[in-house]
Amino acid sequence: MNIRERIKEDLGSKITYWQETNSRRIYFTIDKKDIFKTVEFMFRKLGLRFAIASGMEMATDFEILYHFSYDKTGEIYSMRVLIEDKKNPEIDSISSIFPGAEWIEREMWELLGINFKGHPNLKHLLLCEDWPEGEYPLRHKNEP
Repeated sequence: MNIRERIKEDLGSKITYWQETNSRRIYFTIDKKDIFKTVEFMFRKLGLRFAIASGMEMATDFEILYHFSYDKTGEIYSMRVLIEDKKNPEIDSISSIFPGAEWIEREMWELLGINFKGHPNLKHLLLCEDWPEGEYPLRHKNEP
């Protein structure tokens, strides 16, 4: 059974959307409550490499894409998670699975204001230490 089939079979109904844009680029969506167990499965069980995560503010929510690579075939699996609470955006940290995620979570916390529950060291990474609390450079500004 290939990686694609294993993801579909093992995650089953946790996957709310699946798209294959080409033979090596796969996108799927899961609920934020499933992030930790899904990442653990992708990394520990399937041996996919965590490449990076990217976050952005959308009109009604925040979106985080967690990008995983299956280096044997060159396939990239991008797992999409939506955070609907724009006033208090938070999601579980995945940094205890692989510490390399600490920095990108810090960046998203700092620039978008997404709280990563369980993160060991949420502090400024790019902005100065006296940056105004509650101001996030990558958030949309509301027009008066």
